[in-house]
Amino acid sequence: MWFLEAPDYGFARQVLQRGTAALFFIAFLSSFNQFPALLGEHGLLPVPRYMERSRDYGRPSLFRWRYSDRLLRLVCVAGMVLALLLVAGLPQLGPPWVPLVVFLALWLLYMSVVNVGQTFYGFGWEMLLLELGFTVAFLGSEEVPPPRTILLLLLWLLFRLEFGAGMIKIRGGSEWRDLTALYYHHETQPMPGPLSRQAHLLPKPMHRMEVVGNHFAQLVVPFFLFAPQPLASVAAGIVIFTQLWLVASGNFAWLNWSAIVLAGGAVSDPVLRAVFGLPEPAGSPAAGLQSPVWWTAVVLAVTLLLLVLSYRPLRNLLSSGQLMNASFNRWQLVNTYGAFGTVTKHRVEVVVEGTLDADPDGTEGWREYGFKGKPGDLRRLPRQWAPYHLRLDWLMWFLPLRTIHEPWFYAFLHKLLDADPATLRLLRLDPFDGGRPRWVRARTFLYRFASRAEFRENGERWVRLELYEAIPPLSLPRSPGK
Repeated sequence: MWFLEAPDYGFARQVLQRGTAALFFIAFLSSFNQFPALLGEHGLLPVPRYMERSRDYGRPSLFRWRYSDRLLRLVCVAGMVLALLLVAGLPQLGPPWVPLVVFLALWLLYMSVVNVGQTFYGFGWEMLLLELGFTVAFLGSEEVPPPRTILLLLLWLLFRLEFGAGMIKIRGGSEWRDLTALYYHHETQPMPGPLSRQAHLLPKPMHRMEVVGNHFAQLVVPFFLFAPQPLASVAAGIVIFTQLWLVASGNFAWLNWSAIVLAGGAVSDPVLRAVFGLPEPAGSPAAGLQSPVWWTAVVLAVTLLLLVLSYRPLRNLLSSGQLMNASFNRWQLVNTYGAFGTVTKHRVEVVVEGTLDADPDGTEGWREYGFKGKPGDLRRLPRQWAPYHLRLDWLMWFLPLRTIHEPWFYAFLHKLLDADPATLRLLRLDPFDGGRPRWVRARTFLYRFASRAEFRENGERWVRLELYEAIPPLSLPRSPGK
């Protein structure tokens, strides 16, 4: 059926398939490097203990029956290999069922990880990647034209991502309505990047223009993704531009890159050729292709499924009690998204310190642990980590906003007292070079970006003021004579 096919979206399919696969590779790499220390057999929140407590656990996961760090690493390696094959475009050269099977394998493998990841995997971009991977699986291969209904469902995903985020802001803090949100956000966001301070120091009128641009990009532009060409491609270009600004000014794992990949699905081949001055091909490779009946039936069945599952997310978008980053089914398909409905006005950082002194009341012997992404050292330029996700650093940002007395944080402090090598590898700086401190503690500081004058004076990018001691000195029991 010709009206179900979109032969002019060959480039869009390439971007969607290869881009999604690249994001899966990064997600599995992040899990391979961090999951055992955070959630493994001897992690901060061990999965085996979690599964024992959750006997009625109903979410799909390979680890529901058995977990081991070795099995986790095998899952991650398998995911990375499959993702690299898709990035190279090899499965796409075969029949349409081949990339379908590979993408569904990625979806199931990563869902297995997410569904036992507890608070360390409680981020919106986890379910976003799962939904993206499942839907992209039905784009087929080079042997069939891109299915139009799947492309539209991917635009529907981008619409929910953008419009949902826009509505969360309008319904959230007054700072989004009075256009002052960006007075604070660059400074107080979870993990600043190398350009965040420069963005924060822009004049306030420019920050107000940023907010207006954000509202336009998230509340108006998404509707034009469904418009005829070239309007849809123009809307996609605006989404890509705004997302690249977010990439440059912060670290939000693969959230922004997912939106960029999805926006690529709205760009048609004729528009692409017109923009870059490319000649008209003698014959489009997909123009003479026809989808077999069985493939058309599969695509239509999945389309119907995802349309039925769209009912509750659509109601949520229209609801005054809009949920943010919520899934309405155990398979995490057709979810609702959103971020930063309110903006934190002040940045409070938890600083973790240790000492070798026998007396914890001394003030001279305390040394600060350094994290890879979160602010600490006042002179250090923040790094660009996204799309890689530093899970420990992100949860450190949430501590002062929720409660610092999280079980995982006390487990983290005890791992530091024990100089656990896996835990120390999550950090940038171990001030004891693998040795065990006698005591550790947690203090809180109010951080702000240094002004240009302050930076010229002392070279420090941050200014901090101590607030209070959040967790007093802790130590491990020691045998007599030690």
